[in-house]
Amino acid sequence: MPALQVELNRLKLANPILVASGTFGYAREMAAFVPFARLGGIIPKTITPEARMGNPPPRTVETASGLLNSIGLDNDGLEAFVSKHLDYLLGLGTKVIANIAGHDRDEFVRMAARLDACPGLAGLELNISCPNVSGGVDFGIDPAMTASVVRGVREVCRFPVLAKLTPNVTDITAIAQAAAEAGADAVTLVNTFQGMAIDWRRRKPILGNVVGGLSGPAIKPMVLRIVWQVARKVKVPIIAVGGIGSIDDVMEFLVAGASAVQIGTANFYNPTLAGRLVDELDAALASAGCQSVAEIVGTLQLSDAAK
Repeated sequence: MPALQVELNRLKLANPILVASGTFGYAREMAAFVPFARLGGIIPKTITPEARMGNPPPRTVETASGLLNSIGLDNDGLEAFVSKHLDYLLGLGTKVIANIAGHDRDEFVRMAARLDACPGLAGLELNISCPNVSGGVDFGIDPAMTASVVRGVREVCRFPVLAKLTPNVTDITAIAQAAAEAGADAVTLVNTFQGMAIDWRRRKPILGNVVGGLSGPAIKPMVLRIVWQVARKVKVPIIAVGGIGSIDDVMEFLVAGASAVQIGTANFYNPTLAGRLVDELDAALASAGCQSVAEIVGTLQLSDAAK
């Protein structure tokens, strides 16, 4: 049987299948559907320093092959996460990677320092790319700001650091390079694409916050392109997220250059998918003649004309 373990610098996972922040709650909601211990890891919903109510409703709207959401980082806050949710998450038998967001660099650093005092976490994912809150993408659209946040977190935190990047930039490779040089163990590609939906009969936006983040199968071709571009230019492990709904999707991202994937929107319409993908990964790797996940990562073959 092929070896499923993956190494993202300091972050070691039993397999490359994770679930994306914001689509899995605090995991309790998914207990009836997912064999948690089979997953490579769980990333609970984003934590902010204080509790947030989120954006006004409506917060979600289905689109062609996708989902627009404008949740606005609705969460219980850092201390409630530590006191009410962390022990439960750490007892699920898989790696837990906390996802954090702050209004400025100092908030990221303070949150990282607080979580550093919580043994058991496998890593931190820095949400510097949320399109649904004021200033949410500011850190992730500027290489210097990205580097500053990553570097500051690395200085106060022993855990592996993942930088979750926004696709809403001209050149994401420059942002990924800045994160890598500042010490990110891996980059998560990508957060959602900004979009909107309109009720033309009422002449009004459908989302309460007007704009939201587009996810789901509709964005997969764009994310594949981003993963491939970053993998060619930046020497940092990649976790891909965007429209994954089958084992073929997983394998496409691995071939494009990702070392692991996160299942996001599919958790809403097919909550058993993540566990099933782990079960299907052995056969997919074997069919490709690979003895490990690492053997297939970044193996996309280009014609001479395309190189």
